Formats: sequence, structure tokens, C-alpha cells
Amino acid sequence: MSRISPPYVFFHCTGFIAAPFQAYAQDASDSVEHVVVTASRLGSIRSEFLGASATVLEPLDIELRQTTLLSDVLRDVPGVAVSRAGTVGSFTQVRIRGAESNHTLTFIDGIKASDPFYGEFDFATLLTDEAAKVEVLRGEQSALYGSDAIGGVIHYITASGTDTPGIRGRVEGGSFDTVNGSLRAAGVSGALDYAVNAAYFATAGARDNDFGTRKLGTKIGSLSGKFSYALNDAIRLRAVTRYSATRADQNEQDFNFPPGAHYGFEIDSDAHYKDSRIMGLLGAEFDGFDGRWKNDVSIQGVDAKRDGYGGFFAAPDERNSGDKGRRFRASYVSSLDLSSGGTMQRLTGAIDYERETYQNTDPTGFADTSTHGSINYGYVAEYEAVFDERLSVGAAARYDENYRFENAFTYRLQASYRLDNGFRPHAALGTGIKAPTIYELYGFTSGPGSFAGNPNLKPERSEGWEAGFSQNLFGRMAVFDITYFNARLKDEIVVDFLPPTFAASPRNATLASPRDGIETSLSARLGNQWRVDLAYTYLHALEDGEQEVRRAPHIASANVAWRDDGGRFGANLTVRYNGEQQDRNFTLSGPLQVTLPSYTLVNIGADYRISDMWQLYGRVENLFNRKYQEVYTIRSSGIAAYAGLRAYLQ
Repeated sequence: MSRISPPYVFFHCTGFIAAPFQAYAQDASDSVEHVVVTASRLGSIRSEFLGASATVLEPLDIELRQTTLLSDVLRDVPGVAVSRAGTVGSFTQVRIRGAESNHTLTFIDGIKASDPFYGEFDFATLLTDEAAKVEVLRGEQSALYGSDAIGGVIHYITASGTDTPGIRGRVEGGSFDTVNGSLRAAGVSGALDYAVNAAYFATAGARDNDFGTRKLGTKIGSLSGKFSYALNDAIRLRAVTRYSATRADQNEQDFNFPPGAHYGFEIDSDAHYKDSRIMGLLGAEFDGFDGRWKNDVSIQGVDAKRDGYGGFFAAPDERNSGDKGRRFRASYVSSLDLSSGGTMQRLTGAIDYERETYQNTDPTGFADTSTHGSINYGYVAEYEAVFDERLSVGAAARYDENYRFENAFTYRLQASYRLDNGFRPHAALGTGIKAPTIYELYGFTSGPGSFAGNPNLKPERSEGWEAGFSQNLFGRMAVFDITYFNARLKDEIVVDFLPPTFAASPRNATLASPRDGIETSLSARLGNQWRVDLAYTYLHALEDGEQEVRRAPHIASANVAWRDDGGRFGANLTVRYNGEQQDRNFTLSGPLQVTLPSYTLVNIGADYRISDMWQLYGRVENLFNRKYQEVYTIRSSGIAAYAGLRAYLQ
């Protein structure tokens, strides 16, 4: 079996002796229980023994919903809100449980993927691999992973050669002159496990505002590799590499002076951006005491670059903005299995070292282009136990020592208990932190209309807890879960615009921002024919007594998939509801915050397996051509249809 545990990625190794702490393996398509590797620093734990809330999207979920961009399938996860600033390729943010988008920690195959300069990950740039799964761990997780894990953790995990061997390819085309495809080759050769994947997406795009005619085109490409090599039964080496590049057209909001009729609205421009990043990880795992003592050492890095071209103050192909950031991260983790009899126990410790450097590369001379950096050490202790395969408990603590701002201590506690009738109460509580970003500490520009940094900023801090229960139904073919969560964000970093020049400067807010809500879900695997996944989230999130922007109080989704007895023909229905939400208003009319109307999107898809090698598929997105906005004044795409062909070679 193989497993992946951020930031320590295994690809071909044996599992733990303790049964609840299983290594990652491709779950059966009819299972409603999952193995969650993100819930532990080394190893994994079954979802039925997890006190915190987690959702796992399997490769079959991504394939049936015919998902091209990862952000789209994340809309089906309880507690998750996605906002894309227009058409495909536009900046895409993911928020968990009402926290900020930069409070979501993102891993790709164990690599911390956020842009070091911006302090968050732009989900517009991540294409999906159908042989991949996604884990979403909700709630404060900084005790395991440090900064950013306030709302939760998203881990995108591609399959190893053992998990999904063979060659598979896909090509599709459709509306907006869109073409995309992927090619994957994976397998096992002796002690070597390998998987290589290439993907490409291109579209001529659609309009994103009511005043112009420009269609926003996008091109995204990625190339990734994942390898492991077993030197012997006790020592395993691994490597991950990923390169991605995005080129996307952009329009701009009208902030010309003196103000015109469209001031503050999205209007046509000739701008575009280019984003490129290289990520890599090298690691080794070695065991002792008959596999009871496991050790892992890894190094990883991210090199990200983003440049803006054209727009109101530059020629179409003239670079007018830019930034770059690098991250180096080294970790050592050691885990001791203390299991005996009917008690499974694991004690884990970890040391993390992280160095980030960042620079604004503005070519105009207007902004500060100095290179800045930060260094952080993190020390982690974690304990996990399962007693008689009923009661499970877990505790973790972390101390972060930083050379730019205040040090931090975080913790996490969780527990659950499983009864014979499938009823399982569960609860968790913990704390999270978010370090100030580079532009918050050092700013962009000086003078009138500037954004001045504040080197005295403290990290944002969150305290939260959750409690709920799950119930297995129909002989464990389905599971229902309902969870209440409550959190308070303190020392939130806000921006003041100070007269008379309205220069901007960040500060730590004195008032806390409360968030609470309810998450419900139902997942059913009814034989080989039906898959049903339902989710609903109620959220109450406030800042200074006002509803937080881009966080709808009500979000729901339904996914129903059916397959005929012979397995040749299948169909999928996806319905996503986003309730009314607030957004900022930068125009000259109306209140400072406006209400964006609710909307419901319906997607339908089908596939037909011609043979063991070939499969036809197609889908219609936004079936009823609903007009909606996720960001004020910016239009989203209308109805679209796509068709494609898959090939499988074992």
C-alpha cells in the first residue's frame, strides 16, 4: 500500500501495525468510510475514528463530475465557500468555515503550495488529475501545520503507480472554444514506483462585465512526477516535482480619476497575467523495531512568479507589475507505535524549519522592490489512541519560533466514540494562527495613495471548537453527519485608509470576529448503481458586527450518480446552491456593502464505455443559463457544453 502525509509523502510502503492508523490506499468505490492522511503528521487515521471534521473526495467523484478545475469540486464540501472573480482563470479563493481565504492551508502531494508573496494559494491555477483524491480537514489545525491552518487544510493527493497503474489519457472540447486534456503514465518496476502526469487547458473565454465585449482567454498547463524507491524493507526514498504555468486575460475595475459613469465597475481592458511555479520534494523514511518506530526526513521548495501586463497604464504586452517568492522547508518527524492488546497508540514528534523570501518586482520604479524574508521553526508533539475500536482520542501541541514577529503556541484536542448501532458522537477544539504577509509587513509603495507596511503586526489567532455526531445507515452503505462549530478570530489584520491622502496601512483589530454554523452531509453508496452525496452549511460570520463578505449564510449541494447493471452507461446530476451574500461596493452609488443574489447551478453529465479501453463522456454546465455574480460587478459564465474521450491502457 502507499500513503501520503503532508509534508511527508509516502508512495510505496507498508502500513502501521495499528489497524485504525492505516496507510493510504485507493478506497473501494462503494465505501463511505475513508482513510485521512492529513489528520496526522505521520501516517493516517480512519474517518470513523476522527474527532475533527473531514471530507474525502475520491478519484471516482472527480471523474463522475467531470471536474477540470479543483475549485469546482470543492464547492461540494461542507463548510467550504468558493469565489471566483469572473470567468475561468480569474483569481479564485477558497474559504473554510467563514475564515479568510489566506486562512486555508493548501498542500499538493505533501508540498505547502501557497504563494510565498501573497500568503495564499490561487485555485485558478490547479487542474485536476482524475487519478487523484482531495482531503479537506476543517477547523483549526495549526497545532499540526503551523501558520495558515485557521479555517482548515486542503490536501490534493495524486495517485501513485501502485494505486493506479497503466496509461490513461483524456481529451475534450466544447463551449467558449475550450480544449483540454491530460496524459498519465504510472506503474511499478521492481523497487521503483512512478507516476507522471501532463495536463493542458485552453479557452477563448467569455465576457465578465455588462459594459464591454472582450472575451477573457486562459491557458493553463502542468507537468508533474511522483516517484518512490524502496532500498529495502526498512528504507524508502521518494520525490515529487510539479511545474505549472498560467496565462490569463484580465479586465480591471474603473478607478480612473476624475470618476466617470462606470467608476468602481469591472470594464474591458487589455491586461493579462502570467503565473508560473515550480514545486519539489525529496524525502526518506526509515523504520526500526519491526516497523513500530518510523522516521521521516524531507526537504521541499516552492519557486513562484507572477507578472501583470497591459491595463490602463501600460501597453498590452508591457509588464507593469510583478512579484516572486521562494520557500524552503525541511522537516523531521518520528513516530512510535505503542499499541498492545486492544489499544492502538501512537506518539509523534516533529521539527519544521521554513525560510521564505519575497520581492515585489514592479518595473515602474513606483513600488518598493527590496527583497525580504522570514525564518520559522516549529516544534510539534502529537498523541493518538484508539481503545477497543470504539473510543478514539487525540492531542497535539506546537510551538512556533519566528524571527520577524511574535512566537506562538497552538494546540488541538479531539475525541469520538462509536456505538454498535453506528451512532458516533465526535468533538474537537483547537487554536490556529496566520502570520502577517509580506505586503502587510513591508507595504507596496510610499507617498499619497500608498500602501504602507506595518512591521509591528502580530499573527492573527483563532480559537474554535466543534461537536456533532454521525450515524451509519443501511448496513454501513450510508453515513449521515451533523456538526456545530464555533470560532473567534482575534488580532485580525485589517486595513485603514487614513485621510487626507487616504494612504492605506494594516493593523491588528481590537474586536474579535466570531464565526459559527452547522454542517450536515449524507453520503450513500447503494450497491454498484447509485452514489449520493448531499451537503448543507449554515454560516454566521461577523466582522465589526457586520456579515463578512463573500460568505453566504446558506450553501448546499447535491450529487447523484447512477450506473447501469452492466457498468457501461452512467449519468451524474450536480446541483449547487449559493445563498445571498455580501460584497464590497466600490462604485459611487449604493451602500458600502451590497447583497449579491442567491443562485442555483445545475450540471448534468453522462458517459458510455465503448470498450475496456475507450469511454465517451459529456456534460452541460449551468444547464439553465443562470446569470450570477460571485464578486460584485463581475459576471460569471453562462451555459456551456463539453464532450470528450478517455482512453485506458493497463
